Amino acid sequence: MENLNETNERIKIYIADSEEDNNLIDYFKNNVDFELLGNSFEGEKVIDDVEKLCPDVLVMEVMLSSFDGFVVLEKLKETMKDKLPKIIFVSNFSHSGFVTKAVKEGASYFMVKPISPENLEERIREVLSEQKESLENKNSKLLDEKISNIFISIGIPAHIKGYQFLREAVKLAVEEPEIIGSITKKLYPTIAERFDTSSSKVERGMRHAIEVAWNRGKIENINSIFGLKIYNSNEKPTNGELIALIADKMLMEG
Repeated sequence: MENLNETNERIKIYIADSEEDNNLIDYFKNNVDFELLGNSFEGEKVIDDVEKLCPDVLVMEVMLSSFDGFVVLEKLKETMKDKLPKIIFVSNFSHSGFVTKAVKEGASYFMVKPISPENLEERIREVLSEQKESLENKNSKLLDEKISNIFISIGIPAHIKGYQFLREAVKLAVEEPEIIGSITKKLYPTIAERFDTSSSKVERGMRHAIEVAWNRGKIENINSIFGLKIYNSNEKPTNGELIALIADKMLMEG
């Protein structure tokens, strides 16, 4: 499991549970990878604290005072929305109805007491790792859609190999902008390896895709996309130029 402290990012945690005989609080106070923002057994205070402190993870007993954990979660969902921390419920009660309700209400995990601090730490890391992977997958899908929309607009058909090569090249250039300076030595070979082909076929496939687009006469579309009259029917961009243009646009759009 990745040690998040290696990236200098301490995991912010709030514990909504009783301090009596609770070894979790002491454990996370003394864990250098975590920042314990606070703890309380009083439901109303938990809501106020979590809204102000915005922890990454809220470890919460179901049976709190004033408001139970489910009420706390419901109120936090209303007020925090996208800023809602990951919720891990802990309880002495293992009734299946509790577990089902916790998952249905949006909790990431339900742990039955007694809980070892080491096991809780592992669950926290798993939950945050899954969140990170989900965000990365979402961003990758959005990038694919943006690139595909540009290719369609400028007339590169999706069924030819050059389309796939160019899309992969733009994604690489977004992740690693300096790769444009090593298009022959690094970019082509990287794409060739991913598609189990040769660098020369990657280069030709891209060039063919650009020729197809220009033969379709959609030059005005690419000029309008980039906001400049940079190309005409007699002037096609090189593979590297087109990849760099589209990658720059993606980076500027965030």
